[in-house]
Amino acid sequence: MTVNLPQLRAFLAVVDTGGFSTAAADLGLSQSAVSHAVAALERELAAPLLVRGGPARTTALGERVLPYARSALAAVDAVREIAADGADTMTGTVRLAATPTVCQGLVPGLLRHWAQSLPRVTVRVFEGDSAEVADWLENGTADAGVLIDPPPGPGVRLAVDGYRALLPRDHPLAGEAVVDVRDLEDDDFLLSPGGCEDRIRALHGRAGLRLDPAHRVRDLATLISMVQAGLGVTVLSEVSRSLVPPDLVLLPVAPRAARHLVLAGPRGRPWHPAVHSLAESAAALTRTRSGTAPS
Repeated sequence: MTVNLPQLRAFLAVVDTGGFSTAAADLGLSQSAVSHAVAALERELAAPLLVRGGPARTTALGERVLPYARSALAAVDAVREIAADGADTMTGTVRLAATPTVCQGLVPGLLRHWAQSLPRVTVRVFEGDSAEVADWLENGTADAGVLIDPPPGPGVRLAVDGYRALLPRDHPLAGEAVVDVRDLEDDDFLLSPGGCEDRIRALHGRAGLRLDPAHRVRDLATLISMVQAGLGVTVLSEVSRSLVPPDLVLLPVAPRAARHLVLAGPRGRPWHPAVHSLAESAAALTRTRSGTAPS
């Protein structure tokens, strides 16, 4: 059996982009070249790896092969990046996973910083909920992730992200310095399911309240629009502040609550060398913003 890296790379590109044409554009190849590479891999394995038609998806065999293909390519890329790092010419592509609020409120600043400090490293962003981010980091879909309150381990803390009440500017509590969640009992509460739901429920529990949301809204833009329309109030993290329009206010809540945002690589395997460089650069940025000197 002869399986080569271009075949694996074509297979992964089709899986990650959802189609042969987009994979070809991503790899800088013709669609025919990608199709032939995947077909050659399937011939070597004597079974199909992908279901054609519509968005490409993996067969049962393809799903089993996928993590090994990712590991093989990650190892080869890591060897190349280690050599590049030794020559002080770090290059490569890093797939970064993060939740929607982090993607919209924190990641753009990081990308601008990395573009200046590590111009030869390309960062591609994958947006998902907290569970998806953790899964992608575990199975190799992502090389790095911005994790929320992860267990102790290697990583760079990017922010301590406090929770805030999102209210219309004409709300009776909009002028308060701090909003007690008990004072929002008479308002319809809009809840965004996902990574923050457990923390928001715990916040209400600490105040002796049982959270019974009027609406559950996954999309952050929809959630904000519903608060604008006067359909209720919600609690968001501070990192969302840049997304808040002028007719809404984002105020600290009591009881106080916060989450820690940590940039990290996978726990069970070596980090992509470029992830180490991104983490070191992010740590320097965080120190600069907090006014602390490097340790």
